[in-house]
Amino acid sequence: MTPRSRIHRLRRLLPATLVAALLSVPVIGAAGPADVPAPRPTSSAALGPVDSASLRTRFAATRADIEAAERTAGQHGDGERASALKAMAAADRHFLTFDGRDGGRTTEVFGDLARAERIAVVVPGADVTVDNYSRLRNASRSLRRQLPAGSAVIAWLGYRPPSTISLATVNSERGSDAGHALRAFVAELTDALPQARTTLVCHSYGTVVCAHAASRSPVADIVLCGSPGTGYQDVGSLHTHATVWAGRGRDDWIADVPHLRLGLGFTEVGLGTDPLSPEFGARVFDAGDGGHSDYFAPGSLPLRNIARIVAGRAPSGTPSGGHHA
Repeated sequence: MTPRSRIHRLRRLLPATLVAALLSVPVIGAAGPADVPAPRPTSSAALGPVDSASLRTRFAATRADIEAAERTAGQHGDGERASALKAMAAADRHFLTFDGRDGGRTTEVFGDLARAERIAVVVPGADVTVDNYSRLRNASRSLRRQLPAGSAVIAWLGYRPPSTISLATVNSERGSDAGHALRAFVAELTDALPQARTTLVCHSYGTVVCAHAASRSPVADIVLCGSPGTGYQDVGSLHTHATVWAGRGRDDWIADVPHLRLGLGFTEVGLGTDPLSPEFGARVFDAGDGGHSDYFAPGSLPLRNIARIVAGRAPSGTPSGGHHA
Protein backbone atom coordinates (compact mmCIF):
# COMPACT_ATOMS: atom_id res chain seq x y z
CA MET A 1 0.00 0.00 0.00
CA THR A 2 1.43 3.38 -1.02
CA PRO A 3 1.76 6.26 1.51
CA ARG A 4 -1.00 8.13 -0.37
CA SER A 5 -3.41 5.18 -0.18
CA ARG A 6 -2.63 4.68 3.53
CA ILE A 7 -3.47 8.33 4.26
CA HIS A 8 -6.67 8.01 2.22
CA ARG A 9 -7.65 4.88 4.15
CA LEU A 10 -6.99 6.59 7.50
CA ARG A 11 -9.09 9.59 6.51
CA ARG A 12 -11.96 7.30 5.59
CA LEU A 13 -11.69 5.20 8.74
CA LEU A 14 -11.41 8.05 11.25
CA PRO A 15 -15.12 9.04 11.33
CA ALA A 16 -16.18 5.39 11.44
CA THR A 17 -13.70 4.69 14.25
CA LEU A 18 -15.09 7.55 16.31
CA VAL A 19 -18.64 6.33 15.80
CA ALA A 20 -17.57 2.78 16.63
CA ALA A 21 -16.06 4.07 19.88
CA LEU A 22 -19.45 5.46 20.81
CA LEU A 23 -20.89 2.00 20.29
CA SER A 24 -18.41 0.57 22.77
CA VAL A 25 -18.54 2.96 25.73
CA PRO A 26 -21.26 4.95 27.48
CA VAL A 27 -21.34 8.62 26.55
CA ILE A 28 -22.87 11.10 28.97
CA GLY A 29 -23.37 13.85 26.43
CA ALA A 30 -21.78 15.85 23.67
CA ALA A 31 -21.50 19.57 23.23
CA GLY A 32 -23.44 21.11 20.41
CA PRO A 33 -23.94 24.61 19.06
CA ALA A 34 -25.55 26.88 21.62
CA ASP A 35 -29.20 27.62 21.11
CA VAL A 36 -29.98 31.12 19.97
CA PRO A 37 -33.27 32.67 21.14
CA ALA A 38 -35.91 33.33 18.50
CA PRO A 39 -39.48 34.60 18.60
CA ARG A 40 -42.45 32.32 18.19
CA PRO A 41 -43.37 32.15 14.48
CA THR A 42 -46.51 33.92 13.35
CA SER A 43 -47.09 31.69 10.32
CA SER A 44 -49.01 28.46 10.82
CA ALA A 45 -47.09 25.20 11.01
CA ALA A 46 -50.00 23.45 9.25
CA LEU A 47 -49.46 23.36 5.49
CA GLY A 48 -52.97 24.22 4.35
CA PRO A 49 -53.83 24.87 0.67
CA VAL A 50 -51.00 24.64 -1.86
CA ASP A 51 -51.96 26.92 -4.73
CA SER A 52 -50.09 29.88 -6.17
CA ALA A 53 -51.95 32.55 -4.19
CA SER A 54 -51.78 30.66 -0.89
CA LEU A 55 -48.09 29.96 -1.37
CA ARG A 56 -47.29 33.64 -2.02
CA THR A 57 -49.02 34.56 1.23
CA ARG A 58 -47.22 31.80 3.13
CA PHE A 59 -43.80 32.66 1.71
CA ALA A 60 -44.25 36.29 2.74
CA ALA A 61 -45.27 35.29 6.28
CA THR A 62 -42.31 32.96 6.76
CA ARG A 63 -39.95 35.61 5.39
CA ALA A 64 -41.21 38.00 8.05
CA ASP A 65 -40.62 35.34 10.71
CA ILE A 66 -37.08 34.76 9.46
CA GLU A 67 -36.37 38.50 9.57
CA ALA A 68 -37.68 38.66 13.14
CA ALA A 69 -35.40 35.76 14.11
CA GLU A 70 -32.50 37.52 12.40
CA ARG A 71 -33.04 40.64 14.51
CA THR A 72 -33.22 38.55 17.69
CA ALA A 73 -30.02 36.69 16.82
CA GLY A 74 -28.25 40.00 16.22
CA GLN A 75 -29.43 41.36 19.56
CA HIS A 76 -28.18 38.17 21.20
CA GLY A 77 -24.76 38.76 19.66
CA ASP A 78 -24.73 35.71 17.40
CA GLY A 79 -23.47 37.12 14.13
CA GLU A 80 -23.19 33.72 12.44
CA ARG A 81 -26.84 32.90 13.02
CA ALA A 82 -27.93 36.42 12.02
CA SER A 83 -25.92 36.18 8.80
CA ALA A 84 -27.42 32.77 7.94
CA LEU A 85 -30.93 34.08 8.56
CA LYS A 86 -30.31 37.18 6.46
CA ALA A 87 -29.45 34.93 3.51
CA MET A 88 -32.58 32.84 4.13
CA ALA A 89 -34.77 35.96 4.10
CA ALA A 90 -33.74 36.91 0.55
CA ALA A 91 -36.61 37.76 -1.79
CA ASP A 92 -35.94 34.76 -4.06
CA ARG A 93 -36.16 32.21 -1.21
CA HIS A 94 -39.39 30.31 -0.58
CA PHE A 95 -40.01 28.74 2.84
CA LEU A 96 -43.16 26.83 3.62
CA THR A 97 -42.36 26.83 7.33
CA PHE A 98 -39.84 28.43 9.66
CA ASP A 99 -39.33 28.26 13.40
CA GLY A 100 -36.08 29.69 14.75
CA ARG A 101 -36.43 28.18 18.23
CA ASP A 102 -34.52 25.16 19.54
CA GLY A 103 -31.84 25.38 16.87
CA GLY A 104 -34.27 26.10 14.04
CA ARG A 105 -36.71 24.21 11.81
CA THR A 106 -37.20 25.06 8.14
CA THR A 107 -38.94 23.74 5.03
CA GLU A 108 -37.81 25.35 1.76
CA VAL A 109 -39.25 24.86 -1.73
CA PHE A 110 -37.34 24.69 -5.02
CA GLY A 111 -39.53 24.74 -8.11
CA ASP A 112 -43.23 25.37 -8.69
CA LEU A 113 -44.79 23.32 -5.91
CA ALA A 114 -48.39 24.22 -6.79
CA ARG A 115 -48.05 22.62 -10.24
CA ALA A 116 -45.61 19.85 -9.40
CA GLU A 117 -46.18 16.40 -10.87
CA ARG A 118 -43.38 14.92 -8.78
CA ILE A 119 -41.92 16.04 -5.47
CA ALA A 120 -38.72 15.04 -3.69
CA VAL A 121 -38.48 15.71 0.05
CA VAL A 122 -34.80 15.85 1.03
CA VAL A 123 -34.10 14.86 4.65
CA PRO A 124 -30.60 15.71 5.94
CA GLY A 125 -28.39 13.86 8.36
CA ALA A 126 -26.15 14.80 11.25
CA ASP A 127 -24.65 18.24 11.85
CA VAL A 128 -27.00 20.22 9.58
CA THR A 129 -28.20 23.38 11.33
CA VAL A 130 -29.58 26.77 10.43
CA ASP A 131 -26.03 28.10 10.68
CA ASN A 132 -24.74 25.77 7.93
CA TYR A 133 -28.08 25.34 6.15
CA SER A 134 -26.42 26.05 2.79
CA ARG A 135 -25.33 22.39 2.72
CA LEU A 136 -28.94 21.21 2.57
CA ARG A 137 -29.92 24.05 0.23
CA ASN A 138 -27.13 23.21 -2.23
CA ALA A 139 -28.05 19.51 -2.24
CA SER A 140 -31.72 20.30 -2.85
CA ARG A 141 -30.95 22.78 -5.63
CA SER A 142 -28.67 20.26 -7.33
CA LEU A 143 -31.42 17.65 -7.28
CA ARG A 144 -34.00 20.10 -8.64
CA ARG A 145 -31.71 20.99 -11.55
CA GLN A 146 -31.28 17.29 -12.37
CA LEU A 147 -35.04 16.65 -12.46
CA PRO A 148 -37.33 17.18 -15.47
CA ALA A 149 -39.81 20.04 -15.76
CA GLY A 150 -42.84 19.70 -13.53
CA SER A 151 -40.74 18.73 -10.51
CA ALA A 152 -40.28 20.37 -7.13
CA VAL A 153 -37.86 19.68 -4.30
CA ILE A 154 -38.49 20.41 -0.63
CA ALA A 155 -35.57 20.73 1.76
CA TRP A 156 -36.98 19.44 5.05
CA LEU A 157 -35.06 20.49 8.16
CA GLY A 158 -38.00 19.63 10.38
CA TYR A 159 -35.95 18.23 13.24
CA ARG A 160 -32.76 18.93 15.11
CA PRO A 161 -30.13 16.61 13.62
CA PRO A 162 -27.63 15.16 16.07
CA SER A 163 -23.93 15.89 16.07
CA THR A 164 -21.94 13.19 14.27
CA ILE A 165 -19.82 12.48 17.34
CA SER A 166 -22.58 12.04 19.91
CA LEU A 167 -24.61 9.24 21.39
CA ALA A 168 -27.71 10.60 19.65
CA THR A 169 -26.32 9.68 16.24
CA VAL A 170 -25.89 6.00 17.10
CA ASN A 171 -29.40 5.35 18.35
CA SER A 172 -32.78 5.89 16.75
CA GLU A 173 -34.51 7.91 19.48
CA ARG A 174 -34.17 11.27 17.76
CA GLY A 175 -34.97 9.69 14.42
CA SER A 176 -38.15 8.23 15.87
CA ASP A 177 -39.33 11.61 17.16
CA ALA A 178 -38.42 13.30 13.86
CA GLY A 179 -40.14 10.54 11.91
CA HIS A 180 -43.49 11.47 13.44
CA ALA A 181 -43.01 15.07 12.28
CA LEU A 182 -41.96 14.00 8.79
CA ARG A 183 -44.90 11.61 8.44
CA ALA A 184 -47.31 14.39 9.42
CA PHE A 185 -45.74 16.78 6.91
CA VAL A 186 -45.93 14.24 4.08
CA ALA A 187 -49.57 13.52 4.92
CA GLU A 188 -50.40 17.23 4.69
CA LEU A 189 -48.46 17.54 1.45
CA THR A 190 -50.29 14.59 -0.10
CA ASP A 191 -53.68 15.90 0.99
CA ALA A 192 -52.87 19.24 -0.63
CA LEU A 193 -51.35 17.76 -3.81
CA PRO A 194 -52.84 14.28 -4.30
CA GLN A 195 -51.85 14.21 -7.97
CA ALA A 196 -48.10 14.52 -7.26
CA ARG A 197 -45.72 11.57 -6.99
CA THR A 198 -43.73 12.05 -3.77
CA THR A 199 -40.34 10.55 -2.89
CA LEU A 200 -38.35 10.77 0.34
CA VAL A 201 -34.63 11.31 -0.35
CA CYS A 202 -32.73 10.67 2.86
CA HIS A 203 -29.04 11.12 3.66
CA SER A 204 -26.99 9.61 6.49
CA TYR A 205 -28.87 9.91 9.83
CA GLY A 206 -31.78 11.25 7.80
CA THR A 207 -32.34 7.64 6.69
CA VAL A 208 -33.25 6.82 10.30
CA VAL A 209 -35.83 9.61 10.22
CA CYS A 210 -37.30 8.39 6.93
CA ALA A 211 -37.46 4.80 8.14
CA HIS A 212 -39.50 5.90 11.14
CA ALA A 213 -41.75 7.98 8.87
CA ALA A 214 -42.26 5.17 6.36
CA SER A 215 -45.21 3.41 7.94
CA ARG A 216 -48.43 4.61 6.31
CA SER A 217 -46.64 7.46 4.50
CA PRO A 218 -48.21 7.91 1.05
CA VAL A 219 -44.91 8.10 -0.83
CA ALA A 220 -43.88 6.23 -3.96
CA ASP A 221 -40.21 5.72 -3.10
CA ILE A 222 -37.82 6.06 -0.18
CA VAL A 223 -34.17 6.60 -1.14
CA LEU A 224 -31.52 5.85 1.50
CA CYS A 225 -28.15 7.48 0.73
CA GLY A 226 -25.07 6.77 2.83
CA SER A 227 -27.12 5.13 5.57
CA PRO A 228 -25.50 3.97 8.83
CA GLY A 229 -28.56 1.75 9.36
CA THR A 230 -32.17 2.68 9.93
CA GLY A 231 -32.91 1.16 13.32
CA TYR A 232 -34.99 -1.52 11.58
CA GLN A 233 -34.10 -5.10 10.74
CA ASP A 234 -35.40 -5.10 7.17
CA VAL A 235 -37.69 -3.41 4.68
CA GLY A 236 -40.64 -5.47 5.81
CA SER A 237 -40.32 -3.95 9.27
CA LEU A 238 -40.98 -0.50 7.78
CA HIS A 239 -44.58 -1.45 6.92
CA THR A 240 -44.55 0.71 3.81
CA HIS A 241 -45.98 0.35 0.32
CA ALA A 242 -43.14 2.49 -1.04
CA THR A 243 -40.23 1.03 -2.95
CA VAL A 244 -37.15 1.32 -0.73
CA TRP A 245 -33.81 2.04 -2.44
CA ALA A 246 -30.34 2.11 -0.89
CA GLY A 247 -27.06 3.40 -2.30
CA ARG A 248 -23.61 4.01 -0.89
CA GLY A 249 -20.54 5.51 -2.56
CA ARG A 250 -17.56 3.22 -2.68
CA ASP A 251 -15.45 5.77 -0.77
CA ASP A 252 -18.08 6.48 1.90
CA TRP A 253 -16.67 5.99 5.41
CA ILE A 254 -20.14 5.04 6.68
CA ALA A 255 -19.53 1.54 5.26
CA ASP A 256 -17.04 0.96 8.10
CA VAL A 257 -19.54 1.69 10.90
CA PRO A 258 -20.51 -1.52 12.73
CA HIS A 259 -24.03 -2.67 11.87
CA LEU A 260 -25.27 -3.88 15.22
CA ARG A 261 -27.49 -2.93 18.18
CA LEU A 262 -26.35 -3.01 21.78
CA GLY A 263 -28.24 -2.41 24.99
CA LEU A 264 -26.38 -0.28 27.52
CA GLY A 265 -29.03 -0.36 30.22
CA PHE A 266 -29.91 3.32 30.01
CA THR A 267 -30.20 3.32 26.21
CA GLU A 268 -29.64 1.27 23.08
CA VAL A 269 -26.90 2.07 20.58
CA GLY A 270 -26.34 0.95 17.02
CA LEU A 271 -28.66 1.20 14.03
CA GLY A 272 -28.84 -2.42 12.99
CA THR A 273 -28.81 -4.08 9.58
CA ASP A 274 -26.78 -2.62 6.73
CA PRO A 275 -29.39 -1.23 4.28
CA LEU A 276 -27.28 -2.47 1.35
CA SER A 277 -27.24 -6.05 2.61
CA PRO A 278 -29.48 -8.72 1.08
CA GLU A 279 -30.93 -9.28 4.55
CA PHE A 280 -32.35 -5.76 4.60
CA GLY A 281 -34.07 -6.21 1.25
CA ALA A 282 -33.82 -2.76 -0.33
CA ARG A 283 -33.27 -2.24 -4.02
CA VAL A 284 -29.64 -1.22 -4.40
CA PHE A 285 -28.71 1.57 -6.81
CA ASP A 286 -25.25 2.52 -8.05
CA ALA A 287 -23.94 5.48 -6.05
CA GLY A 288 -20.58 5.68 -7.77
CA ASP A 289 -17.14 6.10 -6.26
CA GLY A 290 -17.75 9.15 -4.07
CA GLY A 291 -17.66 9.73 -0.35
CA HIS A 292 -20.21 10.56 2.32
CA SER A 293 -20.79 14.13 1.13
CA ASP A 294 -20.89 13.43 -2.61
CA TYR A 295 -24.39 12.07 -3.26
CA PHE A 296 -25.72 15.41 -4.50
CA ALA A 297 -22.63 16.59 -6.37
CA PRO A 298 -23.78 18.24 -9.63
CA GLY A 299 -23.61 15.86 -12.56
CA SER A 300 -22.57 12.89 -10.43
CA LEU A 301 -23.78 9.32 -10.91
CA PRO A 302 -25.59 9.14 -7.55
CA LEU A 303 -27.42 12.41 -8.23
CA ARG A 304 -28.48 11.20 -11.68
CA ASN A 305 -29.75 7.94 -10.22
CA ILE A 306 -31.59 9.65 -7.37
CA ALA A 307 -33.26 11.94 -9.93
CA ARG A 308 -34.27 8.94 -12.05
CA ILE A 309 -35.93 7.34 -9.02
CA VAL A 310 -37.77 10.58 -8.16
CA ALA A 311 -38.97 10.75 -11.78
CA GLY A 312 -40.31 7.18 -11.56
CA ARG A 313 -37.59 5.66 -13.73
CA ALA A 314 -35.15 2.85 -12.98
CA PRO A 315 -31.67 4.00 -11.96
CA SER A 316 -28.81 3.03 -14.25
CA GLY A 317 -26.66 0.09 -13.25
CA THR A 318 -29.11 -1.18 -10.63
CA PRO A 319 -28.30 -4.75 -9.53
CA SER A 320 -30.92 -7.32 -10.35
CA GLY A 321 -33.28 -8.53 -7.65
CA GLY A 322 -34.13 -6.54 -4.54
CA HIS A 323 -37.32 -5.92 -2.69
CA HIS A 324 -40.53 -4.14 -3.52
CA ALA A 325 -42.60 -3.54 -0.42
